[in-house]
Amino acid sequence: MAFNASVTSDLPPLPTYTLSVRPPLVSPIPDNILSLILPIIAYWGLSMVYHFLDVNNYFEQYRLHTPAELAKRNRVTRWEVVRDVVLQQVVQTLAGMVLGYFDPVETVGKEEYDVAVWAQRLRTAQRAIPPALALVGLDAAGLAKSASQNGHNILAGALAGGSYPSIVQSLILESGDTITAPAFASWELTVASFIYWYLIPAFQFGLAISIVDTWQYFWHRAMHLNRWLYVTFHSRHHRLYVPYAFGALYNHPVEGFLLDTAGTGVGFLLSGMTNRQAMWFFTISTIKTVDDHCGYAFPWDPLQHFTSNNAAYHDIHHQSWGIKTNFSQPFFIFWDRLLDTQWQGETKLRYERGRESAQKQVDMDVSQNEEPEHETVVSVEGPATRTRLRRKTVDSLKGPSHGVPGSVLHN
Repeated sequence: MAFNASVTSDLPPLPTYTLSVRPPLVSPIPDNILSLILPIIAYWGLSMVYHFLDVNNYFEQYRLHTPAELAKRNRVTRWEVVRDVVLQQVVQTLAGMVLGYFDPVETVGKEEYDVAVWAQRLRTAQRAIPPALALVGLDAAGLAKSASQNGHNILAGALAGGSYPSIVQSLILESGDTITAPAFASWELTVASFIYWYLIPAFQFGLAISIVDTWQYFWHRAMHLNRWLYVTFHSRHHRLYVPYAFGALYNHPVEGFLLDTAGTGVGFLLSGMTNRQAMWFFTISTIKTVDDHCGYAFPWDPLQHFTSNNAAYHDIHHQSWGIKTNFSQPFFIFWDRLLDTQWQGETKLRYERGRESAQKQVDMDVSQNEEPEHETVVSVEGPATRTRLRRKTVDSLKGPSHGVPGSVLHN
């Protein structure tokens, strides 16, 4: 469908455009479906990287907890975690498909027109320059004339309130007549393109993040302060006293839908994102959530330094002594700071006591599981044999010495 804009006398006219259906980024998968698939791929892909580090004891110096803690403090098996995460992702995908069914078909072809709209707004905004300069005692007309005499025609036009008499274009009307009309300055189109292609998407992304953070903070906090909500729903997530990456979305199905699925859905809808933008938003939100539960405090991980909300910060919330603090997730800690729910106490000794307690339980289990082993000794005095008992000790769970890096502890 083609559209024609009318020509006005003082503003450059808007270009015509023809709309067409946006082709999928990855054919034949529709963009709205791909925006649901990518977060799942990101979730399990990143989780398996951290799981590989866990089982092979790589980067031990950056682990927040020891293998003994992982074995003794958690109250849920890895199989149960995988089962519940897959269930949540199925619900999340179905909800997204239902929402996408009612979405209008996305089109392309109007981009040049939309950039021109912003260029017109810039031209209109320049009209405020002369009266603004007059308020501080400056003569806009005189400044514009001086700038023009020195060869700065673009600056002169802006100082004159967006008057560029030398910048014109020829247009052919539907009647076949050719007319001369004002045109946009190159800087106006450059700035308008930056606004349309970068500034607005960045604003939408920031708005969506703010909505998700706000949504999750208040629901998360409510599920801790309201006993019924905690016991019925949120307590399941806190069976992981020692979080690990693929346990990030281990929740009660109701909580998973309310906090994660609905939260990101509301952020997507209210920010006015396209499906292409949703791919980034949903995927980055997922990656950030996994990273916050990874159990590592890496000094080179940008996600752990871009905001104060990281694995070390959220890990405090998973401890029994910090469970009523650090509610913010997944991006910023604005609400924790504003409403005074950020953990302010000592953590180093608390972490050390947790490690020592878990190690003692492992040592006790090892001593209880020692198995007697028979050893036959042949006497040099004759063929008679005697049997001696020797204990076989299994110490596979102790592992190497681990410690929480001092840089992530608040003394």
